[in-house]
Amino acid sequence: MLEIIPLPALKDNYIWLLKNKKSRHVAIIDPSETMPVLDKIKLDGLIPIAILITHHHWDHVGGILGIIKQYDIPVYTPKKESVTGSTDLVGEGDLVALPELNINLEILDVPGHTSGAIAYYTNSIVFSGDTLFTGGCGRIFEGTSSQMYASLTKFKTLPADTLLYCGHEYTVKNLKFAASIEPQNTFIHKRLEHAQRYRKSNRPTVPTTLLEESRSNPFLRCEEPNVISAASDFFGKNLNNAVDVFTAIRQWKDNF
Repeated sequence: MLEIIPLPALKDNYIWLLKNKKSRHVAIIDPSETMPVLDKIKLDGLIPIAILITHHHWDHVGGILGIIKQYDIPVYTPKKESVTGSTDLVGEGDLVALPELNINLEILDVPGHTSGAIAYYTNSIVFSGDTLFTGGCGRIFEGTSSQMYASLTKFKTLPADTLLYCGHEYTVKNLKFAASIEPQNTFIHKRLEHAQRYRKSNRPTVPTTLLEESRSNPFLRCEEPNVISAASDFFGKNLNNAVDVFTAIRQWKDNF
């Protein structure tokens, strides 16, 4: 009976609400702003039980203080990062029990975008923050290429039918880049057309499945010959391992 609700915020952020359809209890993931959350709580008569944070960037934590001013609820944040309003620090292997939603969320350490970023996984659902995007991945601000690639590889170990919920609506932009790397990949072009139709009608392109990502997200395809060849050609040198390919296409994307 779990419903996952997207709340658009700022320019292109998503705040995710995990709602028990029967009891109306709700957990809040990465509240960039206060008012969209409080307005939704009031409109639907929701009962907040927790805030879950993937990383410390302002556009994922900006709404915390306004929410906890109204509701005395725990705020789960990464162990390796400092977030104002935090009540509970969590990291790799920890579980966040949310009995009101009948779920336990497993914590995955996924550094790279930030030094201590985490993801939340449960029942073939993963909330990746800004580490893994639909069709792409986050910029490397605090970590290293090796860390980021290892984090993306961790997502690849999850079941293929896992639904990916990320922090921004970047799908169209990301898939245009993916198509430039693999112009012969028909799956990318079909997915891009689908995403463009959705955005024209102001519908979210998130979530997708990890299976879809494995077929079209270049940052999860760094061992594929076509991606290796494109990255090598673009940089004018042979790239011999997946981390080098990832590093190359991440730099390529930064200037795309």
